[in-house]
Amino acid sequence: MSDEYDVIVIGAGAVGENVADRAVQGGLTAVLIESELVGGECSYWACMPSKALIRSGSALRAAQRLEGAREAVTGALDASAVLHRRSRIVHDWDDSSQVEWVDGAGISLVRGHGRIVGERTVEVTDSSGTTTTLRARQAVVVSTGSDPLLPDIPGLLDANPWTARDATSAKVVPPSLAIIGGGVVAVEMATAYASFGTTVTVFARSGLLSHEEDFAGEMVADGLRELGVDIRSTSPSRVERTDAGVVLHSDGDPVTASEVLVATGRVPRTTDIGLESVGLKPGEWIEVDDTLRVPGIDWLYATGDVNHRALLTHQGKYQARAAGDVIAARAKGAEVDDAPWGRHVATADHLAVPQVTFSDPEVASVGLTSTRAEKEGLRVRTVDYDLSWVAGATIQADHYRGKARMVVDEDRKVIVGVTFVGQDVSELVQAATMAIVGEIPLDRLWHAVPAYPTLSEIWLRLLETYGRDS
Repeated sequence: MSDEYDVIVIGAGAVGENVADRAVQGGLTAVLIESELVGGECSYWACMPSKALIRSGSALRAAQRLEGAREAVTGALDASAVLHRRSRIVHDWDDSSQVEWVDGAGISLVRGHGRIVGERTVEVTDSSGTTTTLRARQAVVVSTGSDPLLPDIPGLLDANPWTARDATSAKVVPPSLAIIGGGVVAVEMATAYASFGTTVTVFARSGLLSHEEDFAGEMVADGLRELGVDIRSTSPSRVERTDAGVVLHSDGDPVTASEVLVATGRVPRTTDIGLESVGLKPGEWIEVDDTLRVPGIDWLYATGDVNHRALLTHQGKYQARAAGDVIAARAKGAEVDDAPWGRHVATADHLAVPQVTFSDPEVASVGLTSTRAEKEGLRVRTVDYDLSWVAGATIQADHYRGKARMVVDEDRKVIVGVTFVGQDVSELVQAATMAIVGEIPLDRLWHAVPAYPTLSEIWLRLLETYGRDS
């Protein structure tokens, strides 16, 4: 195996795979370094297993909301069958198929822990302690992702808390679960485990989904309470594990649970990858420009969670495509298209990041919230519409509950943000993303006629509410 490549990628998750693939498609050689499973967090411990845990409960409740279908539902959710399906989706944590894809794509793979030790040089230490030195002719790309943030709560670490990995890879369903945090992971795992019949308590001092429009967190909280989840607007002041379980002390009565899940944020996985060798600080996020290159180091790039631009797999893969392409272009001396929305930049990280929270109801959003748009100095108008008034919602459920919000830049007459909350709204967000990225004028959007009766009719209703002559 060669010890010199055009591109070295540290981290073979979904993001690193895409960097290497684009570099190879651009005519370069590339090697991936991975100490765990090829395919990374999303494939085995995050996106895929978490949605597998959630989907069965969502499908069951969707059936129960329809007259005729609800009468056919005669049993409760089979939690053991859901766990079995989850394990099948993650291939029982076997990355053989991912390794086969890497090989077929013409990408090399080195197993072990990678550390930058100098300019364009990476040392890889495998499980036996053997060290291999790799050199990059063009670029080194850090795609190591992030780890859970453990808050400084007395006794928490000694209580052996779950992280998201534990929650998505659990082999048995605990009778009770306490969750610290109010973000996406907290909400999704509360949804999944409550569906299994677990008694769930959520400690969310700042409320749920605080980065979304206010109504999104409120509607999700209502949905969780209907599932029996106890939501507390406080944080534990102390945690201890006893013979009875994990006890969480806060402003209210203590809560005892079989397990406690910490879902309070992420920290960069940069502690031991050799950043100090190139003048960067270990344990911190890596700053990059819009071509994903580290300022002042023309051969070093960082893609995905590790650069803290948008901690979402799809945005990391988007960055990866831009980075792989621009590395190839620079290697060949080709023109670099680094203007906003150019081929070699990740402009969408700033203006058009789509996200779906697979709660019940779902939350699908993209772009700026009304509050953030105003803070950025835009003159905006916010348009709200009750999704239950759309004919497609009547078809979806007997008593549909949902809401949509469109945020319009009044000076340019274009949409800068959209949020949908409701059953099955996840598939609506791509149209909103296209409208924002394309900066489609509202006058032109009137000609994008939605099919009837679908949830997509919400677009017509939002435009009508805004007013054609506004």
